[in-house]
Amino acid sequence: MQAAKFKVEFLEEAAEFLDSLDEKVRDKIIYNITKSMFSSDKNLFKKLTDEIWEFRTLFNKTHYRLFAFWDKSGKGKTLVIATHGLIKKTDKTPKSDLNKDERLRKNYFELKNKI
Repeated sequence: MQAAKFKVEFLEEAAEFLDSLDEKVRDKIIYNITKSMFSSDKNLFKKLTDEIWEFRTLFNKTHYRLFAFWDKSGKGKTLVIATHGLIKKTDKTPKSDLNKDERLRKNYFELKNKI
C-alpha cells in the first residue's frame, strides 16, 4: 500500500466546523481529505496563496472548503494543519477567510516555536 504524503491535524475551529455538518457531508469531506493525502488532485486540495491551501468538497451541489497550511518544520511526516471551514456561496474565496487562515498560521508557528 502507498504511504500518505502528509498527515492532517485539525485546529479547534476546523473540528468544530466539521462537527456542525450533517454526518454524510462530514464523511464525504473526511473521505476527500484522506484521498488527497495519497494523490495530487487539485479538485480536492488546491493552493490558494503561497502559504494557504484548501481542501475542497462538492456534495449535493454545495461547495465546502476547509482552509489549511503546511508545517514541514518537524521531524518525521509532513503535517497539513486544517484551520477552519466554510460553505462557499460565491466563486471567489473571501479575503477575510484568507486573512483568518494566515493569522491562525502565524499563531500556530509562534506557539510551536515557544515550546
